[in-house]
Amino acid sequence: MNASKKQRANVHGWIVLDKPLGMTSTHAVAVVRRLLNAKKAGHAGTLDPLASGLLPLAFGEATKTVPYVVDGEKAYRFTVTFGIETDTDDSEGRIVSQSEARPTEQQILAALPKFTGAITQVPPRYSAIKIDGERAYDLARGGETVELQPRIVEIHTLTLLSFDGQSVVLEAECGKGTYVRAIARDLGRALGCFGYVTALRRTRVGPFTEADAVTLASLEADVFAPAAALKSIDTGLRELVEVPVGGDAPVRLRRGQSIILRGRDAPAEGEIVYATNAGQVIAIGTVERGELVPNRVFNL
Repeated sequence: MNASKKQRANVHGWIVLDKPLGMTSTHAVAVVRRLLNAKKAGHAGTLDPLASGLLPLAFGEATKTVPYVVDGEKAYRFTVTFGIETDTDDSEGRIVSQSEARPTEQQILAALPKFTGAITQVPPRYSAIKIDGERAYDLARGGETVELQPRIVEIHTLTLLSFDGQSVVLEAECGKGTYVRAIARDLGRALGCFGYVTALRRTRVGPFTEADAVTLASLEADVFAPAAALKSIDTGLRELVEVPVGGDAPVRLRRGQSIILRGRDAPAEGEIVYATNAGQVIAIGTVERGELVPNRVFNL
């Protein structure tokens, strides 16, 4: 281990970065990690360089809560420009189809309900999905024909915000695994005019909203800003049920041992919950036969 790694600090918590355009998610993690001088870091859900918005960054023990944030609902505000389809379904790609046709606002509104609820969606060829161990975008960039299988995704709402005759601004609330670029592609095809994403901003990831976000510029401008922006580990678990515990329960849970849950307000069988003691996260676990069985424990 080199000297710089030895000097890194044990930092635990979340920073919800408002990622700027043009930056990869990996670069964003590296920059904020350097500002915090943190030993361990990760992120909850990749954002493409052409997308801006919420990129939750986890540090230290908070990285154990990343899967629960990733599984949460997402929200996006995005622009679909009609008349063109690209091989990437956004403005980075090569034009593969064009049309002079343009939809009316009424036609768009009539089509949107077909894209809500549980729908079948084919992910973009340029995506991070793995095919035989290789990322789809790596195969596509290498000139290989990429055929991705349709999957069921959940789109809770799809709302028209504005339309200028050429482009429409939409807002989507959706579940894990939904591709906004695929919505644009399929909406354009359904309207008979083609379409692709020309602007994309993520406005929610699980429990985090724009109210939680800080900009990279603010973090870099003030030496105290990164630490001040750090949110506690449990903010990533706000969509789960909290179970306060006392006595010897914290010790048992940290050892990986289950504890008995008592009381009429005990969580339901099979529910995923997190245990706390004096405001500190102890463990995340599943309720089984009236007991909390820890799946992840926190070493703080």
